[in-house]
Amino acid sequence: MKCIALYHVRFEDLGTFAAPLADAGYQVSYRHAGAAPLTQAEWRGAELIVVLGGPLGVNDAALYPWLAGEISGLKQRLALGLPTLGICLGAQLMAAALDGRVERRMGSGGAPEAEIGWSALDLAEDAGPLRHLRGVPVLHWHGDNIVPPSGSPPAAATLHTPCQAFTAGSHALGLQFHAEFHPDALEEWLAGHSVELQHAGVDFQRLREETRRHGAGLARAGDALLRDWLAGL
Repeated sequence: MKCIALYHVRFEDLGTFAAPLADAGYQVSYRHAGAAPLTQAEWRGAELIVVLGGPLGVNDAALYPWLAGEISGLKQRLALGLPTLGICLGAQLMAAALDGRVERRMGSGGAPEAEIGWSALDLAEDAGPLRHLRGVPVLHWHGDNIVPPSGSPPAAATLHTPCQAFTAGSHALGLQFHAEFHPDALEEWLAGHSVELQHAGVDFQRLREETRRHGAGLARAGDALLRDWLAGL
């Protein structure tokens, strides 16, 4: 089976999700969403497409016109009920393709505020595969919030982020947080997102310490989540 992993920056890859995909029989190929956009045949033909994260926003299509093509491809794929997984930016693009919205995340003072760091999720009672994350701190790294499409209530939330996950039927899952994050990749993320992190006033040492404390637990829980979700396709 063919899985296309659509990436936006190279270091935000499948991480710990690579092993369960291989074990489930998927052959993964990576494609850059802008430099090597998918054809309509690929959007319709791949057994699974995973749309990964990145520093761009759904509303940045004026700067990155190929984002509109990405949303269009997702719209076609999701309308056909084909298996699709979106992570962070990928989940936001999925929401837009399903006629949801993406808005700036606002903090307690009413000003835009990024959510970057580790915290546990508030999960819905019937969380499905997300139940593996109950009580497990996960990595958050976003400045926008998903307003999910009609008929897709949030499956998880955190303070000031009402939608951390949503589903569309049993074939599509959007994750605002980074369940795929491998702790060994942290320094690549810190370097790749250095401007964003400094602008947000993130404490690098605290982020390193929290990653050492929580990274292995997330790796185990994320692996279990994906295996469970793949089994239900």
